Amino acid sequence: MRAMVQTVSRASVTVDGAVVGAIADGLLVLLGVTHTDTGATAEAMARKVYELRILDEERSAADTGAPVLVVSQFTLYGDARKGRRPSWGRAAPAEVAEPLVAAFAAALRQRGAEVATGRFRAHMLVESVNVGPRTVLLEL
Repeated sequence: MRAMVQTVSRASVTVDGAVVGAIADGLLVLLGVTHTDTGATAEAMARKVYELRILDEERSAADTGAPVLVVSQFTLYGDARKGRRPSWGRAAPAEVAEPLVAAFAAALRQRGAEVATGRFRAHMLVESVNVGPRTVLLEL
């Protein structure tokens, strides 16, 4: 599982002209799932993201109550080492990835996070205003 975590002053996801998820002053998490990921991986990644000390004064979302916007992003597993066209073979198929993205969001909520999400299998417009900017790539 890979998570691209960014600090944002605001972020939103729009699908078919309607905002389906939005936050202010929190974390935008682009989440990629691979074939070997499990519910335990989703739980561990949620803990890592929630406790990541990336916010101002080296605080975490757990410390501050900052909200989290979770957006499924299979392209985090794109491989473009050969040629110019990425291969998506390391990304888990949708039927595997979707429940794990949901498990990740649920694990964040169980820890007390306010969580907004994108919409799986939808053409999403993701808008964000990065703070810092601070961006960290996590991989489990």
